[in-house]
Amino acid sequence: MKTWLHAISLILLLLGLPFAGIWMSGHDIAAYLEFPPRTQYVEHAPFSWPVFIGLATIILAVMLPFIIHIMRSRKEIRSMRVDERIRHPFPWWGWVSLVLGAAFWVLAWSRFPWFEPLQLYTFSPLWICYIVSINAFTFRRTGHCLMTHDTRFFLVLFALSAAFWWFFEYLNRFVQNWYYVGCDHFTPLQYFVMATLPFSTVLPAVLSTEEWLACHPGCHAGLDRFHPLRRSPSSRGGVLLLAASSTGLLLIGVFPNQLYPLVWVAPLLLLVALNRVTHRPPFFPELEQGDWRRVFRFALASLICGFFWELWNWHSLAKWIYTVPYVHRFQLFEMPLLGYAGYLPFGLECAVIAELIRHRKSGHAGVVSSGA
Repeated sequence: MKTWLHAISLILLLLGLPFAGIWMSGHDIAAYLEFPPRTQYVEHAPFSWPVFIGLATIILAVMLPFIIHIMRSRKEIRSMRVDERIRHPFPWWGWVSLVLGAAFWVLAWSRFPWFEPLQLYTFSPLWICYIVSINAFTFRRTGHCLMTHDTRFFLVLFALSAAFWWFFEYLNRFVQNWYYVGCDHFTPLQYFVMATLPFSTVLPAVLSTEEWLACHPGCHAGLDRFHPLRRSPSSRGGVLLLAASSTGLLLIGVFPNQLYPLVWVAPLLLLVALNRVTHRPPFFPELEQGDWRRVFRFALASLICGFFWELWNWHSLAKWIYTVPYVHRFQLFEMPLLGYAGYLPFGLECAVIAELIRHRKSGHAGVVSSGA
């Protein structure tokens, strides 16, 4: 019951606060309710070197200590390489997914006349192939994977993922950092169905990638002995975090150029804040012992998936286009370079949401590790 109350509170805050903000500021509410969303009503700020350098500095300051620590610690695990040898044959279904994935990639980026009726619908098959393939690589390494050994949870992730990503689509209404082209002729029902299908692959992709990373100790070497993150017994910090993140969401549509990063970090901040206020166990309890492996893996898994999301979007017929204030330069595919930083907190949100569902079924509190 507490998990459901937690989820309902999060949903109400994410849905209600941005809408309340634009209503109180006198904005045209109808524009934000348009479906499919086609009207471009946010005027984005131009590129700014000071903002770009400032954000780049913050991102590097956060990531470099992890990277340096991993590089130094990799020397210590060289003796483990014998134990990391492949011990299982690559499964037949993995080969099938690799072949089909390559075929769908060709079809997605080509414009064969005979394939024209299906040209808009290549993204979901590509990601199904990715998910099956990454599970096959994990199976080859360990003899088990999410798809084969936790199949029920794996399948639930698809439905959960669709609802999960629609929340980000909703938050994007207030900042319009991306929009879709190539699907202007869809009716509202067609748009919903055609968007929900690829949205359903997000969580399975990220969690499957994290599981694959977990069986490669070199990618998180030494992070089990990193800086401890002590949790204060007082809930005062949670109250302040809840107030700050709620205020940011309330104003995100009023100041979209300044507050657009909240699209990616506000859900995580709200989850942490609600957790603290209700005195629930932390989502990542191992951080108190200085074990950052799982946090790093989920952030990295999301970044890896983000690379492929942007890559396969690049030459697709139906695709998304970015308009990011202040930092829209140095694009890798359609995404400006600093935009990839948004995938890092997104990975942690994927971890928390998925594990809340897993633990609601198992009856445990907190989030457990999916790998060492």
